[in-house]
Amino acid sequence: MAKYNVFDCTMVELDKHHSDRKGNLTVVENGDSSTASGQGTLPFDVKRVYYLYDVPGGENRGSHAHRDLSQLIIAASGSFRVTLDDGKCKRSFFLNRPYQGLYVKPGMWRDLEDFSSGAVCMVLASEVYQAEDYIRDYDEFIKFRNEE
Repeated sequence: MAKYNVFDCTMVELDKHHSDRKGNLTVVENGDSSTASGQGTLPFDVKRVYYLYDVPGGENRGSHAHRDLSQLIIAASGSFRVTLDDGKCKRSFFLNRPYQGLYVKPGMWRDLEDFSSGAVCMVLASEVYQAEDYIRDYDEFIKFRNEE
């Protein structure tokens, strides 16, 4: 498995369509040939979508890493902060635009915090849920990151 660092994780600008009368529409498509350009908007095919909402003030979510899973994290409504940690360096992103997403590569510890009232965090994942892909203990995560 490739060892990514926090600087390999980036904000992705999503396709935004605007109508003065009817609001905005953002499209997210799998990485296939269904778009006019022949490419989807994601660097992976989505196999699972979930969202977090009604997170009480002061509460954090995340606090885990994935061995193989990639994610696109989007603030569908409201705002929150995502802090990524590769075991050597940390990097924080403030998400507050529904037409932007944070592309998180495998092997990153993530903490989600500072949720605004009414925030909705939507996550598009490259794999279905697999308990064995999660690393929920930070010391185990550091050992995983230090493996050859």
